[in-house]
Amino acid sequence: MTRLRVCEATKRYGDTAETINVFTGLNLSVDADEFVTLMGPSGCGKTTILNIISGLTPLTEGTVEFDDKPVAAGEFSFGYVFQEPRLLDWRTVGKNIEFVLRSADINASEYDSRIDSVLRRVGLDDERDSYPQRLSGGQRQRVNLARALAIEPELLLMDEPFSSLDEVTARHARQDLLDVWYNTQKAVLFVTHDMSEAVALSDRILFINKDGNLFDEVTIDHERPRDFDDPALRETEAQLTHRFFESLQ
Repeated sequence: MTRLRVCEATKRYGDTAETINVFTGLNLSVDADEFVTLMGPSGCGKTTILNIISGLTPLTEGTVEFDDKPVAAGEFSFGYVFQEPRLLDWRTVGKNIEFVLRSADINASEYDSRIDSVLRRVGLDDERDSYPQRLSGGQRQRVNLARALAIEPELLLMDEPFSSLDEVTARHARQDLLDVWYNTQKAVLFVTHDMSEAVALSDRILFINKDGNLFDEVTIDHERPRDFDDPALRETEAQLTHRFFESLQ
């Protein structure tokens, strides 16, 4: 069942004299329980697409619907995991998550149970009273994920969440994400520049060119759970990199 549907979406900035077209007539969808990744060169509009879906940026033309209802109606809860954790260093891990719950108008009686639940889910149940500055980069990003999950979102938007981590830490973070996804089965729309990451995580990869046009999509049909070191994954990564190399530059 399709949950998210973006139809004939156009985003422009500026007036008629100096108009910048980010993308025109974009169409994409994400089904229930599906992990979909957007790939494309820098500046092609990937983050803008997430911002439009989340309501942070208005759409110029077209529609964004979730469960066949306009997203603008504000009836849905979407979690957003940013590239940088954006944690409040003067608040504990628990208070960072509570801040999001307050903003989402969650009943205060649910704060403790939700905070404990999401921290346990991302393996940080011992860090509730810790401050962000004493956490590693990988732990901070896991708090970022926990914060997004705390509102029990119907769709999870993720904008290159592991790009600032070293490869060993990012590898662990990807596995943490998959573990959470297996248990929650949220619909996910994920942005990355890393082909190996896209192949390891995704059900489908959507490719966007420098003009913001969706020009191809690939279904990743490797069985789950996946072994990141599986030679079959590496072969798929090599094939897709070769196939789309010029378009992704």
